[in-house]
This record gives sequence, C-alpha cells and structure tokens, in this order.
Amino acid sequence: MPASRHIDKGDSIRMPDFANWRAQRNAELKSPDGWLGLVGLFWLQPGTNLVGSAEDAVVRLPGGPAQLGDLCWQADGVTWQPRVGQAQSLQTDHQGSPTTVDCGNLSFFVVDRDGQLAVRVRDRDWAASKRVASLSYFDYAPDWCITADWQVLSPVVSMEVPNVSGDLKRVEVGFKAVFSVGGQDFELRPMSVSEKEIFFVFRDRTSGKETYGAGRFLKVLPAVDGKITLDFNFAYNPPCAFTPFATCPLPPPENWLPFAVPAGEKTWMAGS
Repeated sequence: MPASRHIDKGDSIRMPDFANWRAQRNAELKSPDGWLGLVGLFWLQPGTNLVGSAEDAVVRLPGGPAQLGDLCWQADGVTWQPRVGQAQSLQTDHQGSPTTVDCGNLSFFVVDRDGQLAVRVRDRDWAASKRVASLSYFDYAPDWCITADWQVLSPVVSMEVPNVSGDLKRVEVGFKAVFSVGGQDFELRPMSVSEKEIFFVFRDRTSGKETYGAGRFLKVLPAVDGKITLDFNFAYNPPCAFTPFATCPLPPPENWLPFAVPAGEKTWMAGS
C-alpha cells in the first residue's frame, strides 16, 4: 500500500543522507562498543554488589579476578570500590553517557531503567574474532516520506508501553502524528518528545517477515508549523534485535499500523 506523498522538496539530498545513515548504522553495529559486544546484563540490589568471575558475584564477569570489586548502590548514587585502587562515583545513563569501568578487554557500566539499576558488561575484543553480517535495507522510497499533522492531545493521555522483559511503563502522551496512507488517516503516538527530536516505536505488516518482529524505532525532527516529517526510510531496528542484553520498549497497541511499511531497515540475520 503506497503512502500518500506530501513532500517533494529536498529529495535530491535524501538519497546521500540515506546512504550515509546506512553506512553509519553498519559502522556502529560492528564497532568494539556496539551492541554485539555485550556479554551480560545484571540487575543490582541496593547495598553491596560483588563484581568478578566468582560464582556468587552479582555482576559475573566471563573472566578476570574472582573478586574484582564492589558496586555500592546507596541513596546518593553508585560507587565503584575496586579491590585494588581508589573508589569512584559512577554516573548511570539516566542523563547521558554512563561512566565506564575497564578491566582488560572487558568493561562495564550502569544503566537506569525507571529507578531499577543494572550493569551491562561488554567485551571490546569481540569484533576481532567474529565476522558480522551487514544490515540490509529496502531501497529508498520517496512515497514513504510523509508529512503528518502534529496534533495536541488535550487532556494528556496515558499509554502503557511494554518492554522485552515483560514489564509495563506508563508514558504520558501530549501529542499524536496524524497522516494519510491510501486515502485513510492513521496516527502514531510518540514515546518521547524533546527539543531535538521526536521518538516513535511502531510495528506494521512487515514485522516478523521482512522486518524485525518486535517492531522498529523512528526518530524525526521537531514539529514546524504544526507539521512533522515521518520518513519511514530511516526506521531502524531496536537494540534487542542484536542482543538479549537490551531492555527495549515495544510498540504499544496504539502504534500497530494495519499495513505494510516496506521502507527502512530489514531484519538482521546474524549468520547471513
């Protein structure tokens, strides 16, 4: 089902933008700090959490000292206390890039998921020993670059968003994107809205077939004069398409599109 096309200005620059974006996505996937390098996700408890290769370690590393140190989660934050060296306060990813602790080829950092803290462990040498398939994409389709009305929801509505762990997060939504496909109006509700971008999680009739079954992400620029551009050619796979150690939001029922969107990133096949 082709989308109703509303935009013609700037098509000449979208193709190189699309090619550059694809190249960047592949470079990120294959980088030492990419999602494929994650080797563990461990949920912390308030208090002291042992980090090391010991069987009783809360954060169990695949190698290195049995007791590398302790992560101390107190009311004022998280402190890393290594067995050898000085204590260090760690920043989570709640407000930006988290503090990374290195241990040989391994590193770890703390993530905050609605007040629950977890540690992700990464093997930075993973790329040296593995051949990774590149991401694949639909050809750029101008018809899937759509102008949508950016409408205010009044009053604000609550939306329950599931994640891959089975938990539900309540999101307050104050806007919706309304757009036309095949002569009918549809809408998407954002997961978040900032001064820099609007973030959507959606699924469509390609999900589980040509594209990742749990849906895809889409980031667009903020509204101008009550309009936003939904360029589905830049829809991409969430981190959970590449690793079991991600905590991705899933598309809420409100964002299940009843038609195929043959644009953007396809399913990634690890062995292809």
